[in-house]
Amino acid sequence: MSRYILALDQGTTSSRAILFDRLGQITATEQKEFPQHYPQSGWVEHDANDIWRSQLEVAQAVLKNHGIDAGDISAVGITNQRETTVVWDRATGEPICPAIVWQDRRTAQLCDQLREQGHEELFLRRTGLVLDAYFSGTKLHWILQHIEGARARAERGELAFGTVDSWVIYKLSGQHVTDSSNASRSLLFDIHRGCWDSQLLALLDIPESLLPQVVASSGIAAHTDAKWFGRALPIAGIAGDQQAATFGQVCLREGMVKNTYGTGCFMLMQTGAKPAVSHNKLLTTIGWSFAGKEQPRDVSYMLEGSIFVAGAVVQWLRDGLGIIRKSGDIETLAAQVKDNGGVYFVPAFTGLGTPHWDPYARGSISGLTRGATSAHIARAALESIAYQTADVLDAMQKDASIALSELRVDGGAARNDLLMQFQADMLGVPVVRPQVTETTALGAAFLAGLATGFWSSIEEIASLWQVDRRFEPQMDHAQREQLLYRWHRAVDCSRGWMRDDQPA
Repeated sequence: MSRYILALDQGTTSSRAILFDRLGQITATEQKEFPQHYPQSGWVEHDANDIWRSQLEVAQAVLKNHGIDAGDISAVGITNQRETTVVWDRATGEPICPAIVWQDRRTAQLCDQLREQGHEELFLRRTGLVLDAYFSGTKLHWILQHIEGARARAERGELAFGTVDSWVIYKLSGQHVTDSSNASRSLLFDIHRGCWDSQLLALLDIPESLLPQVVASSGIAAHTDAKWFGRALPIAGIAGDQQAATFGQVCLREGMVKNTYGTGCFMLMQTGAKPAVSHNKLLTTIGWSFAGKEQPRDVSYMLEGSIFVAGAVVQWLRDGLGIIRKSGDIETLAAQVKDNGGVYFVPAFTGLGTPHWDPYARGSISGLTRGATSAHIARAALESIAYQTADVLDAMQKDASIALSELRVDGGAARNDLLMQFQADMLGVPVVRPQVTETTALGAAFLAGLATGFWSSIEEIASLWQVDRRFEPQMDHAQREQLLYRWHRAVDCSRGWMRDDQPA
């Protein structure tokens, strides 16, 4: 009998492989960072082969280094940084250009043009998404327009497009697929009919032959080539990282909310079998789907708020300013001061997401005095994550008309007690951290394990979720409102910063 699910968690800054046992506990893990590239202001790129090599290396290492045979693996679950766009040659399997990362803002003006042409409502109605450079559809259009020969080759059927899930699966198995959660982040997918939308493809001038087949999030989609692990393994779970984390947090009832603190910060609310329409600039997205006879079925929908820079601000303090040696030092440094000393840090390095959707915003630090220290800046950086989350939750509660009873949290920064306590204070509701905070990988594992019978039911996986710590709000209302007021003033200073630099 197989003993483990192998979860591949391909993130923005690193690739990880985690083995989960039948109790949903981590048995072994391996992780490897890979380079980030910033060729111009607002541009963010990856080498897709760096993504592939790092993911394969950790997947093989987690078996080899921990004495696990491939025969012990029931299935592979894959979760990924979403919206990052890869185009490759079908014959050689090689990328034709750097991958354009979800944080990249180069297509902001294209989104402006589509909006000015009156297409915003159509995209919103079909896809549940706002017209923003965040999503992969405009990135794909840019590649076809700017990479020499790409459009002609695409029209001849020589090229393939995929988000990172598709890319990794293609390299592992040779199959060109994506799941419905990732497809729903493309600006090309009708989330109501569950298919690629020909009208939206025409607006972005994208040949449908480029696109992967859309499969269920939970269901056997492909098998790995036996050369990678010694035997073929079923790839049975696929989900974008935030949807996977929501499933890993077993947010299975309408109104349940989780927030993941990774490179960015992403809050998702389960809204059930029908998509909810946002009036407060949230995204409507597919959470996950289960395999049907001919196409994905049992689709669950989410409302989502997207914060582009969360944990990445800590990485910047480490790599950009050099005021900490490793990311874990941020809590110790920030705890050296009792408050932010009037300093507010808006980490809009690549624009602002929900609820502003301002691609022209840029980062700012406000309220500096001669008394400000690196500790105040560190504290302001951490607090910025909580402030942004409070703004998203405010919009979410307005849309759903549901008062939040608690927020389930996960991701690397969720291990930061100072941040989690401040988050509870800013929200005025308890923040609940589970024992397993790697819920993105756990969600992919759950989806794969359900497809192969490793776990028998959703009820069984729900019983595996356990609380590590519950943070209760301690700050009084007046102090919270004063902090949020000054935060919003700081945000106003950062908005539209780059717009004046655009050509007339």
